Amino acid sequence: MKEGIYSKLALVQQELVCPKTLYNAFGKYHYRSAEGIMEALKPLLQKYKLALTIADQVHEIGNYMYVEATVVIHDTESDERTAVTAQAGIDPNKKGQDLSQCFGSSSSYARKYALNGMFLIDDTKDADATNTHGSGENKKAKQKLTTQIIKAMKDAVAKGNVAQVKERLEAYDYTDAQKKDILG
Repeated sequence: MKEGIYSKLALVQQELVCPKTLYNAFGKYHYRSAEGIMEALKPLLQKYKLALTIADQVHEIGNYMYVEATVVIHDTESDERTAVTAQAGIDPNKKGQDLSQCFGSSSSYARKYALNGMFLIDDTKDADATNTHGSGENKKAKQKLTTQIIKAMKDAVAKGNVAQVKERLEAYDYTDAQKKDILG
């Protein structure tokens, strides 16, 4: 029996090992990059006769710009394919970066999270590692939702990006009415 793309993808997801080998001394955390993920993927893609492509598109909603990365897996035996997208905002005024660096870092971030989605790579810390047992040490002040952000989120929902909007919404302080307005 010939394996389909989802069977092959499941095998890659099961076999992929991509540890966090990079370290951010300022933030004191380990992380992985899109390049590290792709390097770990190459032998598995060859083993299961799969090909990977990544493409970026820049979008603007109001004054909000973001990069949308699309990762596509192609089964070279059957020509089946499946895709995952992820977005990352672009801050053209980011201190210490010129415009091309702002776009490049947003592209890298979006690509990394699209790869995470495709290959079930979890970038979150273990719940026990972040649990402060009620001490409030790890609580960050959440940003307020602006009308511009609400509009951008509603537009993203209209384009079918509900899961990404729900995930991003958690970074904001919002009311139930705002959540209902955004998600419909």
